[in-house]
Amino acid sequence: MLNLMKKYAIVFFVSMVPLIELRGAIPIGVVGQQLPVFETLVVAVIGNMLPVPIILLFAKKVLLWCCTFPGKAGKIFQKIHEKGMKASLKIQEKSGKGIYWGVFVFVAIPLPGTGAWTGALGATLLDLDFWPSVLAIMGGVISAGLIMLALSSLGVMAIY
Repeated sequence: MLNLMKKYAIVFFVSMVPLIELRGAIPIGVVGQQLPVFETLVVAVIGNMLPVPIILLFAKKVLLWCCTFPGKAGKIFQKIHEKGMKASLKIQEKSGKGIYWGVFVFVAIPLPGTGAWTGALGATLLDLDFWPSVLAIMGGVISAGLIMLALSSLGVMAIY
């Protein structure tokens, strides 16, 4: 029982890591740990979604606070903020009212750098509403999870 809990804990914590997220956690769970598919998806989605509300609520505030640092450090954070704001304005102009669908699709693409962390940071810079952002990101995470489950299952079948 303890060994099984350890396997699920690995999936849970790997799914929380930026850039890896559930895109790496699901293959680890299904192929590496040989865990059941549905349970692996559930654990990976929960782990991947756990940081999202924190990012949505605090990332922009932390970035703006860092902009007040004296010297070069503050200037670096100011440039990051300005660049992010310019990019977010372009995205908002192109997508209009479909911005939440854009967040969903962005997060749903199972490639490094397109996951929940980046989607939440983008939603924060765009000043999007909290709950629609959470739902769009969650939908994207579940979709990416299903894609990764299919790919992982194909990998398992190729091994046998």
